[in-house]
Amino acid sequence: MTGSANLVDQAPANVGPHEPEAAASRIAAAVVIGRTTEFFDFFVYGIASVLVFPKIFFNAPDLLTAMLYSFAVFSLAFLARPVGTLIFMALDRKFGPAVKLIAALFLLCGSTMAISFLPGYADIGWVAPVLLAVFRIGQGLGLGGAWDGLPSLLALNAPPHRRGWYSMIPQLGAAVGFILASALFIVFTSLLTTEEFLAWGWRFPFFVALALNVVALFARLRLILTPEFAALFKQRELQPQPVFRTLRAHGREILVGAFIPLASYAMFHLVTIFPLSWVTLNTTENVSHFLGVELIGAVLGGISIMLSGVIADRIGRRKLLTYGAIAIAVFSFLTAPLFNAGVAGHYAFVLVGFVLLGLSLGQARGAVASRFSHGYRYTASAMTSDIAWLIGAGFAPIVALGLSSRFDITFAGYYLLSGAICTLLALAVVQRTDPAEERPAAR
Repeated sequence: MTGSANLVDQAPANVGPHEPEAAASRIAAAVVIGRTTEFFDFFVYGIASVLVFPKIFFNAPDLLTAMLYSFAVFSLAFLARPVGTLIFMALDRKFGPAVKLIAALFLLCGSTMAISFLPGYADIGWVAPVLLAVFRIGQGLGLGGAWDGLPSLLALNAPPHRRGWYSMIPQLGAAVGFILASALFIVFTSLLTTEEFLAWGWRFPFFVALALNVVALFARLRLILTPEFAALFKQRELQPQPVFRTLRAHGREILVGAFIPLASYAMFHLVTIFPLSWVTLNTTENVSHFLGVELIGAVLGGISIMLSGVIADRIGRRKLLTYGAIAIAVFSFLTAPLFNAGVAGHYAFVLVGFVLLGLSLGQARGAVASRFSHGYRYTASAMTSDIAWLIGAGFAPIVALGLSSRFDITFAGYYLLSGAICTLLALAVVQRTDPAEERPAAR
């Protein structure tokens, strides 16, 4: 087995000539539902880490310091996520994917729900931020364990000429999750007074996580527990492997693969969480209105994610990722001018940023998964994703806000530029070690 193994084109032996695409279509629905709920949980927390937590969970001399504390806790989930993968992969090998998935989603959903019941610093003092950190870590552990292998199975069952299209489907969950989370906060910040929102209104979006995760759990279990898909998992060699064995077999590919999506992952929080924090701290703009612009941006981002699938099937995934990273690098130099241009500049940064994010994010995961041999793809893809999110997105809000507040908004652009450079370097390494250009399959 080699680290740069290509995706398998043949269908399983017991599947008819048209069955792979039909199977891929059924997998796609469960993938979108699952990723939507995961991103919803994280975006609800992310928005609250700007609008709510600095004001009720931290005893700080000013709002900026409190927000930096909030973003430090925000990062804990990304640190915990690889640990969750390690724990729940062991659980998967011993008890099977159903037990692992139920336990992981119970932890993810339970942690999200628990946050909604937490009292603030005024009520229990320093215990409040400690409990917030504990449940944030629980979110990260649960997300690490919620990896179900369905995106890899989706890619393996995609028709050769539509791999780009099916690779982008999991990423739609990011756009839909943000749309739902921001819409809820728009409703509550618009209809309630500031006092009502901080007292109890912010808690309701966290309650919604319970309903969404229950729906997602049944949708995913209904799929992975069927004999048909159990056979597909087995035939595609998508069983969990020990983490350290996977590192020995694919350590280099995992490291390089973790840097491939950094342009899009760096952009991820710089068009969602960071602009909201900057506007909240430094302007008098209406928060509900700005969230509305971000919601529109997420819609545009969802459209550009789908567009990435069409483009990738025409020019190849690697070329699209290269062009996307270059576009993000150019865009990084516009960060300061746009943020300094007032309300119109803020809106332009968000809207254009979401479009570039979608084009890049749409193919990031597919490019990573295709680098692994089948026997290790399930575990290696999860590990690579964990590391990429940790490096690219986990510290983005606190680093961008901290540097921009200490020095200048230009430093947020530098952070974005660093992600684009990392992506281009990783793609160059892949090109040098596997020079055969990925070309769209013949139709």
